[in-house]
Amino acid sequence: MDPRQRLALELAWELLEDAFIVPETVRARQVSVYLGAMNDDYSSLTLRNATENVDHYSFAGVSRAMIANRVSYAFALHGPSMTVDSGQSSSLVAVHLACESLRAGTSEQAIAGGVHLNVASETALLEREFGAVSTSGHTYAFDGRADGYVRGEGGGLVLLKPLHAALADGNRIRAVIVGSAVGNAGHSSAGLTAPSTSAEADVIRRALAQAGVDCTGVDYVEAHGTGTRIGDPAEAAALGQIFAQRRHDPVRVGSVKTNIGHAGAAAGIAGLIKTVLAIENESIPASLNYVSASSAINVESLGLQVNTVPAGWPDWGRPRRAGVSSFGMGGTNAHLLLQQAPATESAAMPRVNKSTGLPWVLSARSAPALANQVQRLLARMDERPDLDAVDVGWSLVSTRSVFEHRAVVVGSGRAQLLSGLAGLAAGEPGAGVAVGRAQRVGKTAFVFPGQGVQYLGMGRGLCERFPVFGKAFDAAAEALDEHLRLPLRRVLWGTDAAVLQNTEFAQPALFAVEVALAALLAEMGVVPDIVLGHSVGEIAAAQVAGVLSLPDAARVVAVRARLMAGLPAGGAMVAVAASEDEVASVLAPGVEIAAVNAPDSVVISGPSLR
Repeated sequence: MDPRQRLALELAWELLEDAFIVPETVRARQVSVYLGAMNDDYSSLTLRNATENVDHYSFAGVSRAMIANRVSYAFALHGPSMTVDSGQSSSLVAVHLACESLRAGTSEQAIAGGVHLNVASETALLEREFGAVSTSGHTYAFDGRADGYVRGEGGGLVLLKPLHAALADGNRIRAVIVGSAVGNAGHSSAGLTAPSTSAEADVIRRALAQAGVDCTGVDYVEAHGTGTRIGDPAEAAALGQIFAQRRHDPVRVGSVKTNIGHAGAAAGIAGLIKTVLAIENESIPASLNYVSASSAINVESLGLQVNTVPAGWPDWGRPRRAGVSSFGMGGTNAHLLLQQAPATESAAMPRVNKSTGLPWVLSARSAPALANQVQRLLARMDERPDLDAVDVGWSLVSTRSVFEHRAVVVGSGRAQLLSGLAGLAAGEPGAGVAVGRAQRVGKTAFVFPGQGVQYLGMGRGLCERFPVFGKAFDAAAEALDEHLRLPLRRVLWGTDAAVLQNTEFAQPALFAVEVALAALLAEMGVVPDIVLGHSVGEIAAAQVAGVLSLPDAARVVAVRARLMAGLPAGGAMVAVAASEDEVASVLAPGVEIAAVNAPDSVVISGPSLR
């Protein structure tokens, strides 16, 4: 398999985890995949000795199209899926296409970015002969010493979603793409592979126009910045067409290629991720290897300033904004305008109960992978002393896939948890640490009980502690209240136990709590393979299984409960520990079998003998 396919799979998994999304929850969803890639180094290596290297799997294994398609297959994603090749601008063009897909409604979320690996010497030879590769071994973007770029490699992905949907779902928003544009130079350049100043300026201008922002509203531009003698002056001139009026307040520019080299098809996504981090951290990073501008670039007259030292982001009383450019060798250019994410309120995390402790749960597919997870968590906690122990515990237990090799560290606070984690990493798990391998012995079944287990205050604590439970309970209560004489919350969380024992309210109360419990368990990764219920629990089971919608199930429960409550008094039921045949043979007139709960458990009903 082309290592770019492997890299894309690994990055996609980490992308979802970083977004606090359990990968299994996006299966069969309209999630699109747009990945940039160019050149086929691995194919070249494979075909060097085709008779030895080629087998049944090679055709798909070396296919560029499969880079995106394999991600869609592995995660069972149903949205559009394509590998984009526009040369060096591929990954930023892929992000633009993903944005267009979201705007058009053809996908609800999108994975976008690019991958690029240098594994074949033939490609290196072609680039060197083309004349773009640095002979000095440095990328001097916009500098007078510029003699080409250093070849780089890597990959990066971003997860995209419409802003309104991300806000509604409480997602962590890193930045907002407020404008994007893609175009081709056509015949406006000196040659097919020569840059076009007018074409580059055009995509920047159109991205700003889409965002409704003028040149004064941009604080920083992450340039294509290859460090070539032709490319840099052309790009600087294009930026000057947009920003020249800012001579007294120049826009800062930089290029990540001075840090990591030219990552080919992944160059654009590298610049995008760098810019997102800069906006988040309110700091404009330095562009390396710059001393003085090329003689072909007059940065002052163009309204530009190459940022040579880290600088605090200026506060203009508006959201921070930055542009990102990426240009392809064949003239396909892309520009995105990013904006600071809107401020949102974080949900309050529950406090640790020191009597029971807080668990940190880790899992992996193998014992070595689990050990690696432990080491990574330790390193992360060492890097980020500000991370809250409860927040970390919540993320580990509710936003990660669950695998068979598992470890749990329990502690009353950060120090105790880290101590347990360190012992686990050293192969010496102490008190409060459990390690093992889960054995799947069968499928998971949810059993929903019937009337009789209800009590005052049922579910209230769960509503207060778990937002997912509260949201599901509120939705069920709202649907039920349309058919009840009294609001469900008043009955269930009131003080009159007699009202709750009335069948008219007992059954709706049980239904609301049961469906909310199922939602909470699903959020924790516990999803049933089988559901069954007893009495009113049957309706809850049907709703959780998707057989009944919530409004329909609520109506059935409420009407059924009201009708049952209206039956004449004087009846009674008795549970009998015997088979149906045994009970039927001794029934008195007027007494009937009401339910067969098990081979040796039968309920009979009839008139009371009071």
